[in-house]
Amino acid sequence: MASVETIKATLSRISAQSDDAIDVAEAALLLASFDHPASDLQIYREHLKAMAEAVHDAAVAAAFDMDNPSPEEMAHVLTKVLAEELRYAGDEDTYDDLDNANLMRVIERRRGLPVTLGILYIYAARAQGWGAAGLNFPGHFLIRLESRDGRRSIIDPFHSGRLMETQSLRELLKLVRQDAAAELESAHYKPVSNREVLIRLQNNVKTRRVELNEITGTLEALVSMQMLDPDNANLWREAGVMQMRLGHLKHAVEAFESFVARVPDGPERRKFGKVVQELRERLH
Repeated sequence: MASVETIKATLSRISAQSDDAIDVAEAALLLASFDHPASDLQIYREHLKAMAEAVHDAAVAAAFDMDNPSPEEMAHVLTKVLAEELRYAGDEDTYDDLDNANLMRVIERRRGLPVTLGILYIYAARAQGWGAAGLNFPGHFLIRLESRDGRRSIIDPFHSGRLMETQSLRELLKLVRQDAAAELESAHYKPVSNREVLIRLQNNVKTRRVELNEITGTLEALVSMQMLDPDNANLWREAGVMQMRLGHLKHAVEAFESFVARVPDGPERRKFGKVVQELRERLH
């Protein structure tokens, strides 16, 4: 159990690591604990460890080449353990429930968003030494599995780890874009960094907080995103807006100044430069 400040300090240390060194599941648990700082994270860590061990045992039982399994073999074992044995599945009934973006609650409920479920699949795969990464697919988090000899497959963690062929990807893109003319692009197959996975996770939290008009909660989500991606100017602008809505003008000025310092010269920089001046006048 830890205080919010201890959680922030630990997350800050993780954020300072190289991207490859970040354990996305551990970081996601820390992000989840912001809402529940009294929770014992060790319970969830033990579940993750047991899950990884179960995947290893299933891989051994499947009797494939443990040194270089095909991505289809990886997908089969991951699906068998996570979807069939542990019953992890996408929450289609209450998709917008905030619990779906909280890894602790996902582990408890066995239901979640594509990105939270994806983090579990990535963790379980990497624990075996398998290549696994999230993809830059719009609106729906997918995972690419890659063998050591370069073979690749894409799976959908929200739908029980099903394999996604080109036609399935095309249909999913049209659905999430709500555009029958949408076509796949090379960028949709691009892997995302560990930081980007966590930013995507927290963006879901932020979006739901905004929809619920929870200004403090929205700001907390933005702060966690700033820790992960401090050079993202838009996060500072959004934080400034939330600080203003809370009546915290001094903090709003600081956030907008950080935005101005990070955005290139242009209309937005000049606009918020004026906002900073006006707020400073109000403070005095």
